Amino acid sequence: MPIDDRPTTAAPDDDPYLWLEEIEGPRALEFVDRQNRLTLDAFAGAGFERDRDVLAAIYDRPDNIPYVGRRGGLLYNLWKDAEHPRGLWRRTTLNEFRKPDPSWEVVLDIDLLAATEGEDWLLNWSSALPGDAPRVILNLSRGGSDAVTLREFDLATKRFVTDGFVLPEAKGGAAWVDADTILLASAHGEGMATSSGYARTVRLWRRGEPVERASVVFETTSDRMSIGCDVDRTGATPRIWFVDQLDFFNFDIWLGTESGASLKLDLPSDIWLQIHGDWLVLKLRSAWTVAGVTHAADAVLGISLSAFLAGDRAFEVLFAPAPRRALQDFFWADGKLVLSILDELRPLFEICTPSDAGWSRERLRELPDVGVVDVWRLDHHESESNGDLLANAQDPLTPPSLMLIEPGVGGPTVLKRAPRTFTADGFLVTQHEAISIDGERIPYVQTGPAGESGDAPVHMSAYGGFGLAVKPYYNSALGKLWLERGGTIVQANLRGGGEFGTRWHDAGRLAGKKLSHDDFAAVAADLVRRGVTQPKRIAAEGGSNGGILITNMLTRYPERFGALFCTIPLIDMRRYTKLLAGASWIAEYGDPDKAEAWEWLKTYSAYHAAKPGQPYPPILIATTRRDDRVHPGHARKMAAKLQAMGYEAYFHEPAAGGHGYGKDNKERAGFQVLGLRFLKSKIGWLDGEA
Repeated sequence: MPIDDRPTTAAPDDDPYLWLEEIEGPRALEFVDRQNRLTLDAFAGAGFERDRDVLAAIYDRPDNIPYVGRRGGLLYNLWKDAEHPRGLWRRTTLNEFRKPDPSWEVVLDIDLLAATEGEDWLLNWSSALPGDAPRVILNLSRGGSDAVTLREFDLATKRFVTDGFVLPEAKGGAAWVDADTILLASAHGEGMATSSGYARTVRLWRRGEPVERASVVFETTSDRMSIGCDVDRTGATPRIWFVDQLDFFNFDIWLGTESGASLKLDLPSDIWLQIHGDWLVLKLRSAWTVAGVTHAADAVLGISLSAFLAGDRAFEVLFAPAPRRALQDFFWADGKLVLSILDELRPLFEICTPSDAGWSRERLRELPDVGVVDVWRLDHHESESNGDLLANAQDPLTPPSLMLIEPGVGGPTVLKRAPRTFTADGFLVTQHEAISIDGERIPYVQTGPAGESGDAPVHMSAYGGFGLAVKPYYNSALGKLWLERGGTIVQANLRGGGEFGTRWHDAGRLAGKKLSHDDFAAVAADLVRRGVTQPKRIAAEGGSNGGILITNMLTRYPERFGALFCTIPLIDMRRYTKLLAGASWIAEYGDPDKAEAWEWLKTYSAYHAAKPGQPYPPILIATTRRDDRVHPGHARKMAAKLQAMGYEAYFHEPAAGGHGYGKDNKERAGFQVLGLRFLKSKIGWLDGEA
């Protein structure tokens, strides 16, 4: 008997769709296959194939920037194109990389590896000793999942090491102690995973020893998020830092050796910490009173590590926040601390240099004055850094430029420029603010034609979670397939993000998550107020945490949107902690098993808020089967429930892709194009396309 993929809800809130949480269940897969056919029949076809191929060709261009990291004096890059969809892991020298068409040495062909072994391999990450040590641990992912297989690889012979370190698929990774010893933080093995599915222990694993016999040198309880470690070689002798992650924003940090942790640092748990040589730097998340001084939330503090361990608490303030000025990141490079800051959403960078006499500060100048600038260390290993930095500058109409910043050199050197992938003539990038439900100013960036038509086809997006700032990057998909064809793009900076620091994040998490959604609805209303468009012409897209956002626009603000595209989403807030990595996000949303938290969670759990007879706009919900971070059951169940209520709800689930849009450029392009064609059709914008 065929499966009815439009089931009815005999018991309305009993969750009759739990069977859709069986990722590989036969009944669930039949539902997925049927839904995929319905969606592709409706929105694929010749126009879809053409747009997908146009976008995939952009992603596959030979003149795209090959982003690199340096180890052992060589630059490494993972390159994907039409001939190498899974990627070539390759290397070259810095002098060669400066040339317009560098010569590369292929280290590993991932497509050949996958074909030879009959596995859906992607290269996720690599871990190596500093210098020119030949051995690395490769993290290989099946279909883009977070869980990886660890395998030792020889960079000299370009082959996997016979009888080397090998670990079956699990979440986690490894850090080298020496050429024959690693510290393994992995969920592999009985009792080795937390309730979030991450590593619960750190094990000392010696060459030739079965992993089952590797000794546990550090562990935590299963209710905590995860555990990890790092081998720090910036001091006089190697040090090992163990991290016991209580939840997404809190950590206990221990100093120790390969034999285990010996000293817990006397610090607040809600901090970011970086240590280099004899210097300790931390960024606070909440105010901290120590040694008679109260330091503000989001301040960055520095002190001598040896003095701190001896009991000194006379920190020096390296960064002082302001209401709309917040630190985004910080890192060490050749003994200098680089601070990445957003000041009224404008990027700026400061360099702090420690000495026995105190800290000196200077601005990192001569960077382009554009919408987004990112800066990072060229070297993978901090202990190898000579101070070289890479910078990437772009905005919605200006493709990225990759620049090298070398100590003692007058200004940045442009290494590579990405090609222009769409026509930007006649378009403007403008900054605006909407007033949210409680009076807060919500910034947003608008890119589109000069002047207001009152009927513009608008693509809106946002995130609003986990303290992550949304930045107006150059977006080839939206530029080519939306902007160039006459549309307008809007990106909103919601509370819950990190644009203005902890107070901005905290306002949009836990019970405040609902307020973050109000912010997005306020931006949609502001576009209408300003004469840009009308509600039926607004198409909104969001993924992951943004999936909660988009489904709340469906259930709470349906009158403000013409169509919605919800990707790799979190939706069911009653069961999210039971699904894959869900328990790790309790600090962002709250614990639904606690009555107090469920009172606010149910206000934005769209899976429970959806009800019949409402003016919901059409929605496409898309996920991937290999997403082992946000369970595909969220998307499946929401689509089934909406369809049972008679709404126009579509569903799409490719087999691979992980917590992303595809395992290669063509798959990623297809995922995006399907969503854009759905949105266009439902807001009545044919843009001359078949």
